[in-house]
Amino acid sequence: MTTPSLPVRRSAAARNGVQPGALTPGELLPAMLREARRHQLVIASIFAAIAVVALLAGLFLLPRKYIVTTSVLAQESDIIQPLLENRAVSTRAVDRAGLARQVVFGRKVMSRLLAIGGWLDDKPSAVQQDRLMEQVRDRTRIVNARENLVQITYFDSEPERAYKVAAAMADLLIEESLASKERESREAYEFIDSQVNDYHKKLTEAESNLQAYRSDNADAQPGSIADVNARITALRTQVEQNRMTTMELHSREQTLAAQLSGESAVTAVQTRETLYRTQLIELQNQLDDLLLRYTEKHPDVIRVRHQMADLQAAMEAEQRRGSQPGAQDDAAVRANPMYQQLRQQLAQVRSDIAAAQSRMGASQSLLDEELGRSRRIAASESTLAELTRDYEVNRDIYQDLLRRRENARVSMELDRERRGLTMRIQDPAQMPVRPSGLRPLHIALGGLGAGIAVPLGLLFLLVKFDPRVRAPGQIERQGNYPVLTVVPPNRTRRDRRREFARTALAASLVMAVFIAYGLAYFIRQAHA
Repeated sequence: MTTPSLPVRRSAAARNGVQPGALTPGELLPAMLREARRHQLVIASIFAAIAVVALLAGLFLLPRKYIVTTSVLAQESDIIQPLLENRAVSTRAVDRAGLARQVVFGRKVMSRLLAIGGWLDDKPSAVQQDRLMEQVRDRTRIVNARENLVQITYFDSEPERAYKVAAAMADLLIEESLASKERESREAYEFIDSQVNDYHKKLTEAESNLQAYRSDNADAQPGSIADVNARITALRTQVEQNRMTTMELHSREQTLAAQLSGESAVTAVQTRETLYRTQLIELQNQLDDLLLRYTEKHPDVIRVRHQMADLQAAMEAEQRRGSQPGAQDDAAVRANPMYQQLRQQLAQVRSDIAAAQSRMGASQSLLDEELGRSRRIAASESTLAELTRDYEVNRDIYQDLLRRRENARVSMELDRERRGLTMRIQDPAQMPVRPSGLRPLHIALGGLGAGIAVPLGLLFLLVKFDPRVRAPGQIERQGNYPVLTVVPPNRTRRDRRREFARTALAASLVMAVFIAYGLAYFIRQAHA
């Protein structure tokens, strides 16, 4: 009756996807428990070894990472800046973090950080110092937390050193930034001041050259060419007017001469003395008229005086001749009034012609002088323009540099008194109390988990792939024979004592592991 039931059992195992010699899920766990009981000392030893190794690695081999963060606030003065707008140069940095990295990662600051961190106590060589600086740079992170706020983050294996180095970075950043800004403004002021002195010398030299040239050339004055041109125009107008006047007077002279030629000189007998006296009176009237218009040195005035002197001498001679015995007054004639009038007009016209010609000659002479002066001014105009241009350029640059020097001086005073840019520690560094990242507790707990998982995995592999029979069902599925009964192993007292000793030893190993973990935890808490 067992033969017909075998194919049914085989088909059921096949339907469940179980191989004939393999353990079913219900048989796997009891088999693993039995194997664990048999190899409990080995399992406990593996668990203890893994847990202890993980604990030692967490305590002594895991690098500790203590992170310290501080922030520096850079703020422009909100009161002074509007008051000094366009008068002082304010330093505005867009990338504060970039400037902070340049300052902190510089060799000067790094050398001071090595001394503060205690790395220089062992007196390392130059190469070792460079490596230490590179390590400090790699452990430092500087970013812009927000506008004008620089955040400095530094981590180290020692909490006290991490705190000291991070705090020193913030302090040195503020110190070096303010010192750099003060040094920059001072150097800018000194440079502009030296330029002011140089251009003052150039301006003085240009002014001396211009003044010396004007002293040597009287006509080299500003606006001289305009005055000369105006003077030349006026003199040319005078010459033309005098020329036209002279032409008119010549025409009038010809007319009067023609009229005088048709008149008789005398019409009645008259003494010569009377004639001379009449002419003298006419010349006196003419002299009075000339003195109303001209000075004593005028040519017409001088000519009339000479004529009057000649008539006076002739009249005195006539008087002496008439007083002599036997003299006769044979010159007693009467002058023609029309003839005398024409002669007077002719004499007046000839006098006006002489005066017009004299004025025209004087005007022409003055015109020639002004034309010569104009040529001299034109010849010196290029040199004068060059000297004037040099003077004006140096003057403009000198005045602009004076304003810039004053602005730079105000900026230097602001930076010296640290009024323009205010830098202060917004978030000071704090002493770290716990390391960041993986802690020894995490490694220890991972070691406990690994100490439990590894033996279980080994038991599973042993039971799964070991070809030995561990359950009655394996015989029925593999040999197609029914199992009637199972004979339990016969354990002697010696076997039980040996098994108890193994169990006690395994439990001792497990307890020792937990005791070691507890001691390590309490020691770390006490140290903290």
